[in-house]
Amino acid sequence: MRKSLALFAFAAALCGCSQRSTLTDGRFVVGFDADFPPYGYKDGAEYKGFDLDLARAVCEKRGWTFVANPINWDAKDMELNSGAIDCIWNGFTMQGREKAYTWSCAYIDNSQVVLVKTGSPVKTLKDLAGKTVGVQTDTPVQKALSGADEGNAAAAALGKTFGKLVVEPNYNQAVNELVMGALDAVAMDVGVAKKKMADLPGKFEILKEIVMTETYGIGFKLGNEELKDLVEETLVELADEGTMKVLAERYGIEENSLILWKK
Repeated sequence: MRKSLALFAFAAALCGCSQRSTLTDGRFVVGFDADFPPYGYKDGAEYKGFDLDLARAVCEKRGWTFVANPINWDAKDMELNSGAIDCIWNGFTMQGREKAYTWSCAYIDNSQVVLVKTGSPVKTLKDLAGKTVGVQTDTPVQKALSGADEGNAAAAALGKTFGKLVVEPNYNQAVNELVMGALDAVAMDVGVAKKKMADLPGKFEILKEIVMTETYGIGFKLGNEELKDLVEETLVELADEGTMKVLAERYGIEENSLILWKK
């Protein structure tokens, strides 16, 4: 019996060691998708983006060391639950994930839109009937259009009209497929779509109709209320003092998308 208890204690200690405490070592490790502009992406040798700059600003106020940790989006939960990252902060949609994470308050009001090549015959959502549409893996719009999100019947009905829904590993690949003609359209976050249009002027158009609306928050490991409260408090301060608005202007995010700043 004593041996079993000793082994249990040893195993528990090992597990505890893997759960690095940001509050004691001063490092705030942000998990993000490095192919998700303007929220987080790689520019040369540097990681930058609206969310990453917000996280840096939080760390400056808190006296923490900011660490940007690019992750495989499919492995985000494993990274978070293992303690390899402290949060998922990268245009992270709250809808459909409410009970999977401890969430900060919403700070961005985001829409899902359809990107097409300039001159495409696709002008409305109805024109997507029979077409090949791309989405990024494990995103709310992918779940909604595929019918996996039972709370979004309109998007599910739209998805049923497609000739094919193609799930891509990231939006960069999806847009490349669109350029090459393998896809007729890509359903994606409006901020990412506008960044692609800015990077390649004249190449793309966004349909006027919106597929669905959503909000962004910061996802922490379920139950990590202490860290969430510290980050959220600082995020609100950054919104109140105008830092969030300045960063939004830097990355081409519309002012009326800033939920906290509007308050």
